[in-house]
Amino acid sequence: MKNLFPLLTFCLLLSCGGPDPAEKTQEEAENSAPIEESVKGIFMENNGVRVYEAIVEETFPDAKISLTGPMAPNTGLNSFEFEVSNYDLGGQTADAATRNCANSAKGQHIHFIMNNGSYKAKYESTFEEEVPEGTNVLLAFLSRSYHESIKTNDAHVLVKYGAGGQSLSEPLLFYSRPKGTYAGADGKKLLLDFYLRNVDLADNGYKVRATIDGNEFILPKWCPYFVEGLSAGEHTFRLELLDLNGDPVKNAQSEGGNSVVGPYSDTGERIINITEG
Repeated sequence: MKNLFPLLTFCLLLSCGGPDPAEKTQEEAENSAPIEESVKGIFMENNGVRVYEAIVEETFPDAKISLTGPMAPNTGLNSFEFEVSNYDLGGQTADAATRNCANSAKGQHIHFIMNNGSYKAKYESTFEEEVPEGTNVLLAFLSRSYHESIKTNDAHVLVKYGAGGQSLSEPLLFYSRPKGTYAGADGKKLLLDFYLRNVDLADNGYKVRATIDGNEFILPKWCPYFVEGLSAGEHTFRLELLDLNGDPVKNAQSEGGNSVVGPYSDTGERIINITEG
């Protein structure tokens, strides 16, 4: 009987002990889970840089933009006029607070891109802008307040001014985000966004290759992406449109009549900066 009491005490301690270390509350599990387990959709990681699909909550299917002028601008300063309907320029996009990326306090706007250069954000439908000499390609699309493009046929305008130059009927890739300098929390999660025309992306089709600080990511879907894992400092982004064989797309140019890997299939390197605050 003497030997029975220590055994009973040991059993009681086991049955009344603390929680199993292997068990975690739901909150603890969510906080400790790798980011890829909490991401819906595409996820990639390369050398600590993470690129993953930014799931779109609202697509704005009725939003429209059209260019009312000029149809034949002069070289130099011109007044551009757009008609925008079913979209509130200057308003905050409803999910801006939960997107947790850089957001414009001025609200929703137009991304105005000339010759695949850096976009200019326009918060009104009429504004003045410079037009370079020669043939020019203009892309303008509606943007959420956090600079994510609306990817519908009615939400963008693509026009060419002048003869020759890039054909607008070929597969085209335009760079949008990231851009500029990101301070503090805005640098923790960057929006990677681009615009396509005349091409669909697929696992077994055309793709976009994103190169971030020399790290390659193959994007099989036209959608916004988030980028995490970048430290403070300067970073380079480059986007390239790849064909069915994984080779860079060549677009016809008027100069010499040759097809080249040019500014509408290879954006070249874009430099952004992240500061600590």
